[in-house]
Amino acid sequence: MEITGHYPGALGRITELHATYYHDNWNLDVTFEAQVGRELSEFIDNFHPERDGLWIAKLSGTVAGSVAIGGSETKRDARIRWFIVAPAHQGKGIGRKLLRKAISFCRERKYGEIYLWTFQGLDRARSLYENEGFILSKETKAHQWGIDLTEQLFRLRLGE
Repeated sequence: MEITGHYPGALGRITELHATYYHDNWNLDVTFEAQVGRELSEFIDNFHPERDGLWIAKLSGTVAGSVAIGGSETKRDARIRWFIVAPAHQGKGIGRKLLRKAISFCRERKYGEIYLWTFQGLDRARSLYENEGFILSKETKAHQWGIDLTEQLFRLRLGE
């Protein structure tokens, strides 16, 4: 496995991974794919290497997973986004490596806190977050992407 940064075609593949996984497993509609593609493109358009990061796990030349950090200019907090491992590659430690890469980046950049939004039911991902010290800090019921869900906010405090 190779972990790399952005390269041509990666944004499309990351968007496709999200769209197909969340449609096939959670019945999210096309608005989810559109939001991922739009926000990921905006992220790359405004990418600042001193505060932002994007890592892509590749196996045999194909995208096996990804994670991104969108940092704040104040260095108070950073957001984990687009964290996913392709179903065929889950359970191989790829998610753990990507998540630790993102956390390490935040520690190096001296962010005080990392946060991420997810939704209830993604138990494998939640287990990874909690094993790294993230704590569930908020839950909110919502209707988005064509379904009812419970959004969850996880936080990891890095600073003192």
